[in-house]
Amino acid sequence: MEHPENSSEYAGLQVNNGVEQPSIINPYLRRNRFRRREMTVNEMVEGIVKGDITVLSQAVTLIESVNPDHQAKAQEVIERCLPYSGNSVRIGISGVPGAGKSTSIDEFGIHLLKEKGGKLAVLAIDPSSERTKGSILGDKTRMEKLSVHPDSFIRPSPSAGSLGGVARKTRETIILCEAAGFDKIFVETVGVGQSETACHSMVDFFLLIQVAGTGDELQGIKRGIMEISDGIVINKCDGDNVDRCHMAATNFRNALHFFPMPESGWLPKVLCYSGFYGTGVKEVWDMIYEYFAFVKHNGYFDYRRNEQAKYWMYESINESLRFNFYNNPVVRDQLQAAEQTVLEGRKTSFVAAADLLDLYFKNL
Repeated sequence: MEHPENSSEYAGLQVNNGVEQPSIINPYLRRNRFRRREMTVNEMVEGIVKGDITVLSQAVTLIESVNPDHQAKAQEVIERCLPYSGNSVRIGISGVPGAGKSTSIDEFGIHLLKEKGGKLAVLAIDPSSERTKGSILGDKTRMEKLSVHPDSFIRPSPSAGSLGGVARKTRETIILCEAAGFDKIFVETVGVGQSETACHSMVDFFLLIQVAGTGDELQGIKRGIMEISDGIVINKCDGDNVDRCHMAATNFRNALHFFPMPESGWLPKVLCYSGFYGTGVKEVWDMIYEYFAFVKHNGYFDYRRNEQAKYWMYESINESLRFNFYNNPVVRDQLQAAEQTVLEGRKTSFVAAADLLDLYFKNL
């Protein structure tokens, strides 16, 4: 660029163009230099069984991948780890948003590791955005004590639109964590919904966290989530909120009398505690281990595990059929046309769906 200072008006003053700046990218840097070598199935299974957290994390990432090649490899890893699984207690934790699930898990986990020892894995499910499909995955920041504990493993995962925030991938992650030596598994859901039964179908004890002021007995009856709860706890029972929490606990106990007795024969208990101050946590764990002793004595513990295995077999069939349907080349070619006929009002949604299914079955 020509500098005006170099004109004849400014005799004796000369400005140079300067030195050309080099590129910020090192031309001698090989792009593939830092690419991580992909682990084989044998190496991955061996690392998981040895309790290597890094390998376990990579295996969970493999499970969550939508790449068909990754899914095939993940299934092989799961099959190899299956003989080492099934030796943990699985606890599902749910509650309304803001009930203090993450803070409570931090207190519950630290208490459990101190009293019982062993290793704890926390599978925290984070809601995915309907618009961007992304997740914050920030639940770990609320678990300040567990996140630095050497015997804990916290894995935040996106819900990815699955009902209740848990899906088959969570079930498979549980198998890997058990193979890695974790004898205690927490599954935290995104919140409470009327149809949230997926978490209940993969845990041994389902804990519902409530807060005071969520309604009377009638509101409790209307919540379908209470029917599948094995225990209900009222959080934030501290300060000026103690009386309200005990009143809420009474209301929930009254509401539970309107439900039929669960298959386990266990009448869910309602307790109060404070996750922030850590008071009442011991009583919660006494209730949970009393439940385990009760259901193991009457045989319901093994019965529930068998029913869960059967449930997930059918769920896997449904998911595979759905995946196969949408990836069928004939269906994929006709999907947009069928969608257009529905938008233009030439067919109803049900007729268009029936036509696509007929086309799918004819081309199997």
